[in-house]
Amino acid sequence: MQSEEIKNVAIATLEDMKAIDIQVMDVRDLTDITDYMVVSSGSSDRHVKAIADKVLDALRERKIRPLGVEGREKSTWILLDFGDVVVHVMHPEDRSFYDLEGLWGDHVREMVLAQREQHNE
Repeated sequence: MQSEEIKNVAIATLEDMKAIDIQVMDVRDLTDITDYMVVSSGSSDRHVKAIADKVLDALRERKIRPLGVEGREKSTWILLDFGDVVVHVMHPEDRSFYDLEGLWGDHVREMVLAQREQHNE
């Protein structure tokens, strides 16, 4: 399954589970670690865990297994690593504090691309 398909299944599942404020960041130009970062929130520990479990189930049905799963014990921030797609399901407070969208936002993209252009000159 290609990264676009994994991303689309994850997004559809997040929407079905009523995840809050789903954001998709295309980071292919910024890092070799992954292609897409998908960030969403849940309203409680139980909701965060249920969302993450449902994403895992939806991709397992398609024979896609995660490379890693972190944070299921506390269920305030669960990271699902599918290689080309990394899914974060977080409490709104943790999401605000860690600001993943800011880490991978447009200003960072512009900075990285400008540095690459300078390096290639």
